[in-house]
Amino acid sequence: MPPVVQPARPQLAVSAAIFRGGKVLLARRARSPAKGFYSLPGGRVEFGESLHQALSREVDEETGLKIEIVGLAGWREVLPATAGAGHYLIMSFAARWVAGEPALNDELDDHRWIAPDALADLGDLKLTGGLEEVIQSAHRLIGP
Repeated sequence: MPPVVQPARPQLAVSAAIFRGGKVLLARRARSPAKGFYSLPGGRVEFGESLHQALSREVDEETGLKIEIVGLAGWREVLPATAGAGHYLIMSFAARWVAGEPALNDELDDHRWIAPDALADLGDLKLTGGLEEVIQSAHRLIGP
């Protein structure tokens, strides 16, 4: 199998901290990047898409959920740590669950609804870098 050729520029991506009943959805990545890590649903922005369009599409593709986007919760830059790794700018949004039950596509292999204040107690789960901070920021935007 030939090596994956990474783009010469950073790639723009989006993710959603989706809240339902006081809990946030975490999904485990089934493939690289971040295979085996729990993170937020999301993915790359396609040319001509707005961030909100891309986010709604990615959440629907990965989980089958419909969401209401509340606002920007934060961003994260993932730099290529090793040869062949990508460079991503991920814009993370707070969102409310509107409809549907998680039906994961092949990019994800597990999901959990977790209370934001329980994140620190999840020592057995591998979380992507900066995830807790984004979720706490998103939780403040969602409100009680």
